[in-house]
Amino acid sequence: MLNAYQQFRENLLRARELGNLAAAVGQIMTTAIDISDMWRAQIVLGVSALDHLIHEMARLGMIESAKGIRQKTDSYLRFSLPLDAVERAISGHPHEAWLGDTVREKHSWLSFQHPEKVAEAIRLISPIKLWEEVGNELGIPAKDIKIRLELIVDRRNKIAHEADMDPTNPGFRWPITEAMALDTLDFIEKVAEAIFNVTS
Repeated sequence: MLNAYQQFRENLLRARELGNLAAAVGQIMTTAIDISDMWRAQIVLGVSALDHLIHEMARLGMIESAKGIRQKTDSYLRFSLPLDAVERAISGHPHEAWLGDTVREKHSWLSFQHPEKVAEAIRLISPIKLWEEVGNELGIPAKDIKIRLELIVDRRNKIAHEADMDPTNPGFRWPITEAMALDTLDFIEKVAEAIFNVTS
């Protein structure tokens, strides 16, 4: 599980480095060069880093549960497996193959970004009330964390699926600043660290 968190940190660092690149380009270029898309890309990469972390935590945590290292949750016990995975398990294949591959395949079309989807994934590996525990860890009401994460994911979707265009102001994108991108990455980092801490 620690490997998944370390990979998250590396992924988030890449998003932060893009901000450093934007700052450097901004210092040597005129204002005629628009660097705001680099900040938009930071938000997309930040949310992607969180999404990947939750995918990996669910997969690795379920393998730990199958091995008896981690408590089996109700969601874990209800997780359905295809017969080929069952046959591989019976044949003695390692958990990483029959369960890890199945989890990866079943989750491949899902995104774990919105608070409820993140909590749903974590229920596969932990019985905790995720957002209450994260709120306690961060000293922030769970409701506020979920609202903030929803707003971040909504902005990520505007960038990724709508070119960040403002429909109320045709021809213009929603405003963004370096500070907004940095604040988003900082929040994602805190939330991810808290999720890792409360589920470890």
